[in-house]
Amino acid sequence: MPQDQAAPAALGEFAIVVDRRDNVAVVKTQVEPGQHLTLDDGRVVVITGTVTPGHRFATRAIAADTFVLQYGQPIGTSRGIGEGDPITVRNMSNDVPVVRELAADLHTPGPELVPVSERPTWRGYRRKDGRVGTRNFLLIVPTSMCASHESQQIATLAEFTLYSREKFPNVDGVVAIPHNKGCGCSDGSNIDVMLRTLSNYATHPNVGGVIFIGLGCEKTNLTAVENYLQQERIDLGRPVVRFGIQETGGTQAVIDRGLLEVAAMLPVINDITRTEAGMHELSLGVKCGGSDGFSGLSANPALGRAADLLVSNGGTVLITEVPEFCGAEHILAQRAKDRETGEAVYGMVDWYKEYASKFGTVLNENPSPGNVAGGLLNITIKSLGAIAKAGTTRVEGVTGYAEAPKGHGLWLMQGPGYDQESTPGLVAAGAQIVVFTTGRGTTIGNAVAPVVKLASNSGVHARMSRDLDLSAGGIIDGTETIEQVGERVFEHVRRVASGEVLAKAEETKHREFGIWAEQSVSL
Repeated sequence: MPQDQAAPAALGEFAIVVDRRDNVAVVKTQVEPGQHLTLDDGRVVVITGTVTPGHRFATRAIAADTFVLQYGQPIGTSRGIGEGDPITVRNMSNDVPVVRELAADLHTPGPELVPVSERPTWRGYRRKDGRVGTRNFLLIVPTSMCASHESQQIATLAEFTLYSREKFPNVDGVVAIPHNKGCGCSDGSNIDVMLRTLSNYATHPNVGGVIFIGLGCEKTNLTAVENYLQQERIDLGRPVVRFGIQETGGTQAVIDRGLLEVAAMLPVINDITRTEAGMHELSLGVKCGGSDGFSGLSANPALGRAADLLVSNGGTVLITEVPEFCGAEHILAQRAKDRETGEAVYGMVDWYKEYASKFGTVLNENPSPGNVAGGLLNITIKSLGAIAKAGTTRVEGVTGYAEAPKGHGLWLMQGPGYDQESTPGLVAAGAQIVVFTTGRGTTIGNAVAPVVKLASNSGVHARMSRDLDLSAGGIIDGTETIEQVGERVFEHVRRVASGEVLAKAEETKHREFGIWAEQSVSL
């Protein structure tokens, strides 16, 4: 029987309507022209063109100059779309309204907290400053790119020759954070952000001991770093060693010295064991990358559910990637605890727009070709789905890149969409663990914090099961709800934080690190 004469199939077999107000459905299994689909209201829609997974079709005619709706929000303006038509860049413009008005007396109630006696606990490494680490690393910090090679060599050689879990069961490894900053750059925010990031890694609760290595003549040499620590009144509060390449006698001399220092420090930082900690002592960074059209339907809202659970248990959630707030910033601002915080949300987005404009970039160009191929046709679609990973609780405040929040709950951190800089920024801001959603498959890790990968669909999780920890594909397949996956993610975060299981990125030794330190660029 020709397909256009086949009995109608239920919409749920092929597509999802995210919100009852929507006039589009998102396809989860490719739909061909002539396919009849029965909607929940009993109407039958005939598909007029091929729609691939992650893309959408109109569930009713959308007149020209009216809004195309997903998540119950405008995602673009119709150029004239018929019922059953695939939604494309040709029949939908990116024009969407952003109403920035905030009530003068804006006040969003705080989250309803779980009684302390009913909260789950986890086990971590308690530091002298009271914070608790999910891991216990010996960290080698190059003060500039001029010492990055030697730092990486020391860490690599140490893990091959000096460190093993059998010898040091309470140490998670010897790691370095090589980078390309610290000299040949302007003063100002470039240096300030870099020093803040390096200092926050050195004092991170996941770090048990630190070795600083400098060249000697660079702008951010050992003296400059020490002056910054004193100026900011930062007490490292853990074993620390400092030495320079020029004063020690060159590359090989520094590597030899570094290995000796690692050998001496490992037994010291091994002398600590995990103890019980409350969920209020856990800070979770939420990220996405390699997104697809399902990310905003499954993985992101499921992670948002886990984020809500952590906040309700007294914990902290950090979200960044400010370019992906664009087009949805009004939703975050209206969820702010007060008007001042709402204005700060707009302020951080406007700052980023101005920053991007210095490079001739506009934020609505953010979706990558891979994003578009997966159904994220514009920044609004991507942003509405992206902010879902932060949950639904109120916004407590905003913070600078690599800057710790001043309280618990949900916080927004300034930062780029680039994974290799935004993820390290979340960790520098205090996240002891990160959950990273992906639809197309991303393998990134972090130097000192476990990065848990949550796949948006069952297919990518099956293909990359050695890199992706969890799957939210059951939401798309119809076997799980957002709430069920979110609760599963929350429990997995607790177990990873406690060291009961490793993140897949830890098993494959993904230890990416980068610094977003180009903020004073003036063109």
